[in-house]
Amino acid sequence: MIDVLKEILYYRQQKGWTEYQLAEESGLTQSTISSWYRKNMIPSIPSLEKVCNAFGITLSQFFSTGDENYSLTSRQKELLKEAGHLTDEQQAALIAFFRTL
Repeated sequence: MIDVLKEILYYRQQKGWTEYQLAEESGLTQSTISSWYRKNMIPSIPSLEKVCNAFGITLSQFFSTGDENYSLTSRQKELLKEAGHLTDEQQAALIAFFRTL
């Protein structure tokens, strides 16, 4: 079973975010996020969805334990891998470009 708090910490560290920055990006309060860790509480699904949105992932991706939950082609995987190296602004520009095609 996935440790939700460890997973949030993992994604937060990948972004280089503090709890405060996660709060700002997710629309939650910092006290809410820090209380999860102080009290070892699992966030509600709506709160977790806000956290996932801030990280740019889905709930499904958050709870995924491996590639078996995805059915992407090798080309799609390559696109996602390369897009992951882009800044938020570059990703937004790329999405806008795709939408114009």
